[in-house]
Amino acid sequence: MAKKPLPKLLIIDGNALIHRSFHALPPTLTTKKGEMVNAVYGFTMVLIKALKEIKPEYVILTLDKKGPTFRHQVFKEYKAQRIKAPKELYQQISKVKAIANAFSIPIYSQKGYEADDLIGSICFQVGDKAEKIILTGDLDVLQLVNDNTKVYTMHRGLSDHIIYDEAMVRQRFGLKPCQLVDFKALRGDPSDNIPGVRGVGEKTAITLLQHFGTLENVYSFLDKKSNKEPKFLTARLRRLLLEHKQEAFLSKKLATIKTNLPLEINLKKARFGKFNQDAIVCLFQELEFKSLLPRLHDLSPLPKVPDSKFIRNQTQFNYHLIEEEKDFQAFLKRLKRATEFV
Repeated sequence: MAKKPLPKLLIIDGNALIHRSFHALPPTLTTKKGEMVNAVYGFTMVLIKALKEIKPEYVILTLDKKGPTFRHQVFKEYKAQRIKAPKELYQQISKVKAIANAFSIPIYSQKGYEADDLIGSICFQVGDKAEKIILTGDLDVLQLVNDNTKVYTMHRGLSDHIIYDEAMVRQRFGLKPCQLVDFKALRGDPSDNIPGVRGVGEKTAITLLQHFGTLENVYSFLDKKSNKEPKFLTARLRRLLLEHKQEAFLSKKLATIKTNLPLEINLKKARFGKFNQDAIVCLFQELEFKSLLPRLHDLSPLPKVPDSKFIRNQTQFNYHLIEEEKDFQAFLKRLKRATEFV
């Protein structure tokens, strides 16, 4: 007997989508008042597209909380090289929250943690109660992919997307999703200023993990004296790994997404569909999202009512069509003899 399909939970990586939208769409996308809305427009466009394609029963939005995270406490140089985004981006976050509120989508954020940690903790808490689809603009959450967790990420700006399941992750990286943390521990991640092991690149990191499985296994092997060392483990590579062991394990700690935050996840409150479409239309008009208004039709929680000018009365009538003058004169004679008419 086939298993009943799980309900779908769409978890939105808000900050990742906001940043991607801001850089993918031109800054000339403004309202008549001159307010830049490219990030919130892109966010909303992608959200509507994902809602139509995935048709989730539940939706949750996660956002970063302003201020340093526990990763900055562990490693003060974490993301230190990043240029602060312009104020025009941050000014649009409140509008993204307004969009979520209009759709009755609950928002989760927690001081000291990133949206990725919230996503990981939500996935862990929900477990097998739902199939989780993470909507994001980057690949940081791929480590969370498993048999009932997928990642829906944007590709080529905002025009296309890729859905990563376990097979797709293996195809792209040659590794299991759970190995991507160890991959970052060895290779590092320049975008987040995660150091990794100096001198170890992408290919070497993949080779090490394909052979040893985990970062811990790599160093467990290095600590032992063995006559059967793989050919790729040269004297130089061995030296680099040993010299930067501390950085490797620090990097793994920085790259690992938390899954144990004490969040109160209420799926009933996250059920999608209980929203006021009139309120959304008003908000879209305020933001001047005219091109997005027609896309709301398929998301309506109410029965679809066709436009009045397209309504056709399906009632069957008995009638006689008069096309000739003589027929009209005959009709007038019958009308004069009639005792009543309506």
